[in-house]
Amino acid sequence: MEKLASCPVCGKADFTPFLQSNDFFLTKEEYTIVICNSCGMKFVNPRPKASEIGKYYESPDYISHDTGKKDSLNFLYRKARNFSIKKKYKLVEEHSRGKKLLDIGCGTGEFIFFCKNNGFEVTGIEPGENPRSFAQTKYKLDVYEETYLNNLFQPEFDVITLWHVLEHVHLLHERMNKIEEIMKPNGTVIIAVPNSDSWDARYYGKFWAAYDLPRHLYHFSRETMQVLAKNHALKITGIIPMKLDAFYISLLSEKYAKGKKNYFRAVINGLRSNNFARKNEKNYSSLIFILKKEKT
Repeated sequence: MEKLASCPVCGKADFTPFLQSNDFFLTKEEYTIVICNSCGMKFVNPRPKASEIGKYYESPDYISHDTGKKDSLNFLYRKARNFSIKKKYKLVEEHSRGKKLLDIGCGTGEFIFFCKNNGFEVTGIEPGENPRSFAQTKYKLDVYEETYLNNLFQPEFDVITLWHVLEHVHLLHERMNKIEEIMKPNGTVIIAVPNSDSWDARYYGKFWAAYDLPRHLYHFSRETMQVLAKNHALKITGIIPMKLDAFYISLLSEKYAKGKKNYFRAVINGLRSNNFARKNEKNYSSLIFILKKEKT
């Protein structure tokens, strides 16, 4: 375990405990989320070291790496994923001025495969050996280990995407610096993260599934993403809701809180979360941030 001495977003050393919760998915271990008193960023502290974190993903039930399980939750996940791929592609097409795409944390590669079939030159980064191998074998994609980023130095990508990935990255500023370095001057970064200021986050508290401890190291909000972007000479030009996430996260949260899935309650609370967001600064369960380089 490692203990952070300062906030990973603003660098201030002034934070207090916010919430104690558990790894409901796998180990049942307890963790503390702290909140920065300067910028409001929430993050796990202490947290597993980068060399230790891999074991917290070692489960056949880790859905983002799933390649074929047929239970109801995985079925719903894949249906939602297939729907969202087209929505993500439309965003990329709308905001990219070119056709060279890097997807960091590409999982099993369905998204970049769709983009490739629609004329993009795609590269994927995926630290997990099994999903990386799946993407390479099934879709014949150029997908590399995370260390491949160390070989990139030139501003060559028109668009860089991180779909529910940034919250997993140990070296946050280093990753953002690398993104700055390899995106073209008129390039776009698209980052999707869970929103810790959403209604479902507040309703479920320590049982909110998007805390996903300790795999999710950071718990962003609109405000803290703004601070992070500014610190890396990036400007948020758009914020887009991921409305389906409220239902999926509510379903998992019901399971964590009550010990079983409750589809009816998940639908009701998903609707309540989205309705709240419409009236409260668009604080949906998950948000997509469109970022561009600040003009100098």
